[in-house]
Amino acid sequence: MSLTPTDLVHLRRAVGLARLALERGDEPFGSVLVSDEGEVLFEDHNHVVELEATQHPEFAIARWAGANLTAAERASATVYTSGEHCPMCSSAHAWVGLGRIVYAVGSDRLTAWRSAWGAPASPVAPLSILDVVPGAVVDGPAPELEDEVRALHETFATRHPSS
Repeated sequence: MSLTPTDLVHLRRAVGLARLALERGDEPFGSVLVSDEGEVLFEDHNHVVELEATQHPEFAIARWAGANLTAAERASATVYTSGEHCPMCSSAHAWVGLGRIVYAVGSDRLTAWRSAWGAPASPVAPLSILDVVPGAVVDGPAPELEDEVRALHETFATRHPSS
């Protein structure tokens, strides 16, 4: 499925949340949970520098959705995210039964950028969502947002060379 204009609106909000995370000194990731009727239900940005390493916005969305939505509401919702889910977040997404995932930039691109900038490798394999959750409905990347997301990550890598 190709990305719709509505998808791009929500992805741009996720990238805006990633920018907010960066402005607060954190890794630039942001995510938005949207109902099947188009209502923004929950949004968050990374808190891994501020709090601890598992404080990803996609994981926060999964926890919130599990506590606040019915199984049917979770299954029909869409998660928009600035970067493809890591394996931890992909698993959380599947365990609570969230629906479609739409990402701006894939983990393969993020990994290549970080490597080119000399950043340390992640302690977790950069698997695609479908490697972790084979039945997931996933759309992305959004080429029109790649340069903006790359710039956010490059800024973080420059400011935090050991992260």
